[in-house]
Amino acid sequence: MAISEYLESRKNIAGSVCGLAGLALTFTGLAGPYWPVVVAGLYGAGALIAPPERPPLPDFPSPSAQLEELRADFGKLCAYLAEVDLPPAAAGRLTELTDLLTALLDPGRPSELLAHDPEGVHTLSRTVRQDIPEAVDSYVRTRWWTRLTPGTDPPERHLERQLTLLQEEAETLAAALRETEARRQETHTRYLEERSP
Repeated sequence: MAISEYLESRKNIAGSVCGLAGLALTFTGLAGPYWPVVVAGLYGAGALIAPPERPPLPDFPSPSAQLEELRADFGKLCAYLAEVDLPPAAAGRLTELTDLLTALLDPGRPSELLAHDPEGVHTLSRTVRQDIPEAVDSYVRTRWWTRLTPGTDPPERHLERQLTLLQEEAETLAAALRETEARRQETHTRYLEERSP
């Protein structure tokens, strides 16, 4: 521990308060000729009984900062998706999903609501950083193998199903945010009705 940290510590503050009490005893004549021992002893006793220092809390990024990082990652994902050749049905489903994610991540009211919904931020983060890239990459890798083994379940069917499930999850999140706004509006209406004479 550095000297400056110790000077501001609880132990030093408690010891100093008890040391001042020892000085007060000295000036009243109660400490006698052993006043340095009394002052030092009281300082030591105060330092010993002081509560221990708490370690500082870890500095995690705020939900707003997490959303900024997520927007940047979403931009990278969109650049990746622009390079992938998908069948028309899956491409249409992916466009609907990315349009919805763009609206949810737009730095406006949805983001303000998301900043107060850690579970929603986690859901979007998982969708952008894990689920969509994994679904598309799995399709690209599997598509090559189906040429070698015709007659198997087409990979585009799995991709469309995965994108549909992710779309439903994003729509559920959007509905929850919309419901939060509706409740807030209703609460404000009730407040104004109760306030009016």
